[in-house]
Amino acid sequence: MAEGHVKPNGPDLVEGIALTDLPDGGKILGHCRDEQVLLVRRGAEVFAIGATCTHYGGPLADGLVVEDTVRCPWHHACFDLRTGEALRPPAFNPLACWSVEQRDDRIFVGERRKRTAPKQRNGSSGQVPHRIVIVGGGAAGFAAAEKLRREHYQGSIVMLSNDEAPPVDRPNLSKDYLAGKAPEDWIPLRGESFYSRNDIDLRLNANVASIDARSGEVVLADGARTPYDRLLLATGAEPVRLTIPGANLPHVHTLRSFADCRAIIERATTARRAVVLGASFIGLEVSAALRSRDIEVHVVAPEKRPMERVLGPQMGDFIRALHEENGVVFHLEDTASSIDGNKVKLSSGDTLAADFVVAGIGVRPRTGLAEMAGLILDRGVVVNAFLETSAPGIFAAGDIARWPDPHSGENIRVEHWVVAERQGRTAALNMLGHREKFVAVPFFWSQHYDVPINYVGHAAQWDEIEVDGDIIAKDCLLRFKREGRALAVASIFRDIESLGAEVQMERRMT
Repeated sequence: MAEGHVKPNGPDLVEGIALTDLPDGGKILGHCRDEQVLLVRRGAEVFAIGATCTHYGGPLADGLVVEDTVRCPWHHACFDLRTGEALRPPAFNPLACWSVEQRDDRIFVGERRKRTAPKQRNGSSGQVPHRIVIVGGGAAGFAAAEKLRREHYQGSIVMLSNDEAPPVDRPNLSKDYLAGKAPEDWIPLRGESFYSRNDIDLRLNANVASIDARSGEVVLADGARTPYDRLLLATGAEPVRLTIPGANLPHVHTLRSFADCRAIIERATTARRAVVLGASFIGLEVSAALRSRDIEVHVVAPEKRPMERVLGPQMGDFIRALHEENGVVFHLEDTASSIDGNKVKLSSGDTLAADFVVAGIGVRPRTGLAEMAGLILDRGVVVNAFLETSAPGIFAAGDIARWPDPHSGENIRVEHWVVAERQGRTAALNMLGHREKFVAVPFFWSQHYDVPINYVGHAAQWDEIEVDGDIIAKDCLLRFKREGRALAVASIFRDIESLGAEVQMERRMT
């Protein structure tokens, strides 16, 4: 074995294991030569797949088997046990698969199977479009383009992004990459060759001026027109900008793009003190990342508790204490009134020294194009269960889309990375005429130092929070209930229960 390699865990599956060692529904982590392999039994069938999630390397042995799939415990990616195909984002790459043979009540793993392209699905209704245009280079736009090609779509795909970088793994920008713990090559969702290899016409720095729905064309700022048969609006959201004096100073930053993150990192290399405005998920993840760079961090926010509106008072108190243990200083129930040089003046009259400022005071959906095109809006772009807008041939996905959520029974819009990716995938299928409803349960995760918080479902309002476990001990699951029904679940180090809650919500749609 080469130097530096870790010895594989578990039994040597080439030598075989007893069938009785693997009960129905069970999993065994072993190895095939120098590769970790997960054995999963479903009735009389046994599957051998790669043992780590292709998203962030989560251990699938700790995941959940649901019918003929396995789900990752970290970020709820889902894989087909038969083919290894990534069925649900945030994973896109498939797992490796091995042949399995049963002889004399023993199970033997053989050769690694040659990867085959996913089968083309049947059931498309209507004419397949020749030209698909995607406006937006974020999670939803990328997932749609990737899914179109995975579905063997042969037509034209034009992807118009006003960003200067190809689609990136945005959650990492406020987490490990900003903290200096992740290399830059982790950030692109795919290398540049992916787009040329899959004949995806990705146009960066492309500013769309309007949509001409009557002629079926997207009009760019330079006057160029790009025709479409189906159009996906995946324009995402943009940071809410400060309006106080000094907001436009060069050391005042927001964090949305790769360029934003690089600019903050450049500041952080010489800075000693930072002020973060906003105690949202982004604001606090930025705070944690900056603390890992030994920067003094002060957080200013109008709330009484961080993230109480989403996670409730007990979790809010825990999150505050966690950040304070790591050196963050909070100035809650306060706001910034002005920024002057290296000083931030607060409404309370206090003044904070800051070598730079990061404003994380929220985002707003970028609905301007949809509004100009005459689409129906309601605090976002209104879509039906198939993610179709009010205009024929135009779909919307991601942060701008307000859709009928079958779990809460409400029309909701959420700004979650995984939701945007899964909506992009569903929109791709429906642009091809497959008529698949978007029924995925909303999910997001947030990382604060060594503490991950997973959240499943959507609870805009609740009348009860049921706590199972101990929040302070970082071992808990919270159920957010309304009229006795759990609408959402938040958890810390309760991964299998978080996955189980997702499955329960899927099976209990309104």
